[in-house]
Amino acid sequence: MTTQLTPAPRPTVLRAAAGEAPVFGGSSLPAQIRILTGRSLRAMVTDPGIVLFGLIQPVVILFVLTQVFSKMGMPPHFPEGVTYLDYVLPAILVDNAAQSAMQSGVGLVEDQKNGMVARLRSLPVHPGALLAARSLVGLVRATVQVLIIMVLAITVLGYSPNGGAAELALSAGLTVFISFSLGWAFIAAGAWLRRAEPLQNLALIVIFPLMFASSAYVPVADLPGWLAAVASVNPLTYAIDASRALALDVPGLDHAIPSVAISAVIAVVGMVVALRGFRRPL
Repeated sequence: MTTQLTPAPRPTVLRAAAGEAPVFGGSSLPAQIRILTGRSLRAMVTDPGIVLFGLIQPVVILFVLTQVFSKMGMPPHFPEGVTYLDYVLPAILVDNAAQSAMQSGVGLVEDQKNGMVARLRSLPVHPGALLAARSLVGLVRATVQVLIIMVLAITVLGYSPNGGAAELALSAGLTVFISFSLGWAFIAAGAWLRRAEPLQNLALIVIFPLMFASSAYVPVADLPGWLAAVASVNPLTYAIDASRALALDVPGLDHAIPSVAISAVIAVVGMVVALRGFRRPL
């Protein structure tokens, strides 16, 4: 006798009134995203290890990079009147944004391993609700880490950018947006890979070379010829230059629009790819 397995029911979409959000099994998509985001945030806050290491990581990056490289001689094309701390801090923020974005993908993999995804698939929950919740949790984490880095840099290390408070806020906002867009890229990778180790290795292979092959630590003009060519087309160079121009009031603000456009494209493509990968059978 052959036993036929009945597939898990697909989310039931109810017709909503004009101007209202579609309803899935009695709750709207925004409501599902809000509930799942709150669940993930509570789980993150109540786990001392996650909170501790999430706070330590940006602090270590800040103090190690600024204290080690600040003792080196300045390259010929280094901006005049700018300390190395002021120069490198926007790069530290972007690097931290990329590291924080990776955790969004790792969080999705953990949900797949602990059975959370399997349980949600048996309920009338929209497939994109969990993905969006993971993205918003990453956004909150990146925002908190950016604030920690800036507060410590200003109060402990004497960070004093030439730009005003509004420009500094825009620089921080750009960094958070970059983290949000990269978060979707790693969520997409997590939806397809479904394992934390390959995801973390992928992040190391991609982020580490891109950060050093950019304007993060020295001006592009002071890099070797082949490396300068790579840095000139590196998306992280656009992001770092734009963030640095806002905070320090130096040339490079023309890179703001390309960096936002590239980040937006990464986010949209990541959403589509993540949803397709997430719909695959477990």
